[in-house]
Amino acid sequence: MPLSSDPVDETPPDSLELLDLPRRATAPRTGLAKDLFTRPAMPADTEAVSRMLARSYRALLAPDYPTELLREALPFIKRPRPGLLTCGTYFVTLTGDDERVLAAGGWTDTSPHGAAGRAGEGHVRHVATDPDAARQGLGRTLMGHVLRSARAAGVERLHCQSTLTAVPFYESLGFTARSLIELRLPNGVLFPAVQMILRD
Repeated sequence: MPLSSDPVDETPPDSLELLDLPRRATAPRTGLAKDLFTRPAMPADTEAVSRMLARSYRALLAPDYPTELLREALPFIKRPRPGLLTCGTYFVTLTGDDERVLAAGGWTDTSPHGAAGRAGEGHVRHVATDPDAARQGLGRTLMGHVLRSARAAGVERLHCQSTLTAVPFYESLGFTARSLIELRLPNGVLFPAVQMILRD
């Protein structure tokens, strides 16, 4: 269940080249549409991605975060950053029939705080799956797009601010946990997360 957090303040990242997309893939298991479509996100996806993020975080983070903390954090973590929806390296996976967003996530060459990144480094950004599609391989498929895109752009090291819930998922992709961190939200709430890294 891929869930990565993004702090709220962000400078929109520069556009980066995107390779091998869009693609069609067969849904991993029954219960999902037969055809899924992954493409770069657009500003028009804002509301659909926000609804999916809210559903995902509310349901999938509940075992690892106190109810009150999630209630206070959700208004700030459920909306995708505007720069992500125009960067070309943030993707959405939609159902082929009704274009419902089932997963979203990507990477940028700027940090989640908007700082310019170092050459060859990138940052995984705001990855999540709809709870109805969790544990069906969709997050892994989406992260395959993310990793291919980052490698095609010359990224050799990817950083990730993972939720506590998603640490095992990122470890299964080869990421290593480095430290427990706290993300300060605009309302002053400290949101626990784990700083992770993947080296190519």
